[in-house]
Amino acid sequence: MATGKINVSVENIFPLIKKFLYSDHEIFLRELISNATDATLKLKHLTSIGEAKVEYGNPVIEIKVDKEGKKIHIIDQGLGMTADEVEKYINQVAFSGAEEFLDKYKDSAKDSGIIGHFGLGFYSAFMVADKVEIITKSFKDEPAAHWTCDGSPNFTLEAADKTERGTEIILHVADDSTEFLEDSKINELLTKYNKFMPVPIKFGMRTETLPKPEDAKEEDPAPTQEVDNIINNPNPAWTKAPADLQEEDYKGFYRELYPMQFEEPLFHIHLNVDYPFNLTGILYFPKLTNDLNIQKDRIQLYQNQVFVTDNVEGIVPEFLTMLRGVIDSPDIPLNVSRSYLQADGAVKKISSYISRKVADKLSSLFKNNREDFEAKWNDIKIVIEYGMLSDDKFFDKADKFALYPTVDGAFYTFEELQEKIKATQTDKDNKLVLLYASNKEAQHSYIEAAKTKGYEVLLLDSPIISHLMQKLETSKENISFARVDADHIDNLIKKDEEQISKLSEEEKETLKKELEETITNKSFTVQLEAMDSNAAPFTITEPEFMRRMKEMQQTGGGGGMFGMGNMPEMYNLIVNTNHDLVSEILNADTPETKTRLINQSLDLARLSKGLLKGEELTNFIKRSYEMVK
Repeated sequence: MATGKINVSVENIFPLIKKFLYSDHEIFLRELISNATDATLKLKHLTSIGEAKVEYGNPVIEIKVDKEGKKIHIIDQGLGMTADEVEKYINQVAFSGAEEFLDKYKDSAKDSGIIGHFGLGFYSAFMVADKVEIITKSFKDEPAAHWTCDGSPNFTLEAADKTERGTEIILHVADDSTEFLEDSKINELLTKYNKFMPVPIKFGMRTETLPKPEDAKEEDPAPTQEVDNIINNPNPAWTKAPADLQEEDYKGFYRELYPMQFEEPLFHIHLNVDYPFNLTGILYFPKLTNDLNIQKDRIQLYQNQVFVTDNVEGIVPEFLTMLRGVIDSPDIPLNVSRSYLQADGAVKKISSYISRKVADKLSSLFKNNREDFEAKWNDIKIVIEYGMLSDDKFFDKADKFALYPTVDGAFYTFEELQEKIKATQTDKDNKLVLLYASNKEAQHSYIEAAKTKGYEVLLLDSPIISHLMQKLETSKENISFARVDADHIDNLIKKDEEQISKLSEEEKETLKKELEETITNKSFTVQLEAMDSNAAPFTITEPEFMRRMKEMQQTGGGGGMFGMGNMPEMYNLIVNTNHDLVSEILNADTPETKTRLINQSLDLARLSKGLLKGEELTNFIKRSYEMVK
C-alpha cells in the first residue's frame, strides 16, 4: 500500500475547495456523473478504433444511496484507471491547477464558481463528503486500484480486488450534507442536470407491468417485473438529424422538457451547425402574452448533453429569451463551474447565428403558409417586434414578414400597407399617415370617424409598439404613425381643402373664453376647429408625441430623459364650430343653460374617451336622468 501527500503545498486546499470553488454544492453529482460519462464515451471511441481490445457492451452509470452507512456510490463501466493513472490524474494534475488558481484568486474566487477547467471536477466530491474512495479497474490488463482520502492532503493508494472494468466512487457524506442521502433529493438533481446525458443512468429499480398471458382470467392481476430505473433519455431529439424527426417527435420532446406545460408550442426551429462553431438545439415558439417580464429563462443551455444553466443571456439574443427549448454547444466558453459565461467572439457569432436562423424560419413560415402565419401573429408578434427594435439585421429580414393587422382583421406587410393606403392617407405635405388604435372598444368612436373617411385603421396593441413606431418613422421615408384619438381626424391627415367655420372670429373668441371659464379641469386645452357639421361637437384627444413618450418611458427608454414619468395627463378638447349644439351653447339664453350644456357635452366627450369615473360618473348619470324626465 502506498501512502503519501497530494502534490500540493496549500495545506488547507480542501476547505478552500468547499468554500470557494463551487458556489452551489449540489453540482458535485453533475461533475462526478460527467466524469463517468467521459470515461464511458472514451472507452466507446477506443473500442471503435481498435485501441481497446474489450467488448464495449451496453454500459450504464449507476447511482446508489446507502442511507444507513451515509454513503453515495457512483459506478461506471468506462475506461477505469491504473494505479499510475490515479497517481497522475487524481494526485497531481488537478492539484497543480488548483494551487495556481488559489494563489491567484483567493479573495475573489467565491463569486467566480471556478471548477472543471483545471480537472477539478472530481474534487467537488469534497463539498459533501468528508472521505472519498475510488475503486477502479482499467480496461488494460492491470490490477485494480483503491484510493482513499479523508479531505486532508493525505491519501492511501493500494491494490483492490475489483474484477470488472470501470470506476466506483464512494462518498462518505459529511454531517452537514445529509440531505443528499434522500432518494428524492438525488432524483431531483439527476432530473435537473442529467436528464439528457448520453449514457444511461440507473437509479434504483422500478416496477413494469407486463401484458397478461392469453389464458389469464379477466380478474387476474397483470404480471409485473422489476427493471432498472433509467432516469435519462440518452438520445434526445436535438442530437438527431432533422430528417429523422417527425412533427410528433418535436412535440413529444417539448412535453419532455416542460412536463407542466399544457399548451402545444406553435412551431419549432431546429439548430444544427458544425462550422465555424458547433451548436445543436431546438427552439420552440410558445404562445406568448403581451407581458414581457414573466417569460424569460425557459431556454436550457447544455454542454455535450450536460445541463449548465437556464440563464442564456448573451448566447441567445435578448429578444429570443422568451422562447423555449434547448441549446447545446461545446464551444460556449464556460469557466470552471460550467455555470458562468465568459464574453468572447464565439458567443457573439452563436448569438447572431441563432437570430438569423429564427428570421429564416419565420420567413419560410410566412411564405409557405401565410394564412397559418396570420392566425399565429398575435401569439408571436411580441418576439418579432422586440427583435426588430433591438437587432438591425433581424429588422431587415423581418420587415418582409412582420404584419400590421387592421381593426377589421385584415393583415398587411408594411409594403402592402403602403400600397393600399397611399392614395387616401397621404397628407398635403406628401407624408403617409398610418392610423392605428390600441384598443378597439375604448377608441371605437374615433375608429368609426376614421373609417367614415375611408381610412384604414391598424390595431397595434403590444407594450413596445411606441418604440417600434419610432424606429419605423426614422428608418423609412415620409411616414408617421398617429393613434386615432390623437387629434380630430381632419387634423391627423391634413388635406388641402379647409372647412369654413360658421362662426365669425369674434364669436369664436367669445365662445373660447366662455368654455375656458366654465371648464375648471385644467388638464383640457380648448381648441376650436371648423369641421364637418356631422362630426361630434366635443372630442377629447391626446397629443401623439406626449402620449407616446409616456408609453415609451413606461416600457423602458424613450421618455425617461424628458422626465415624462411625472407629467400630468394632458388632453385637447376639440370643439366643432360647425355643429348646431356649439351654436346653441354660444347663443344660450341664460348663463345656467350655457353652463349646463357645456358640462353635459364635456362629460359626454369624457365618457366616450373612458375618462369619466367615480363620483363624476355618478353625478353625470343622475343629471342625465333628470334631463330625460
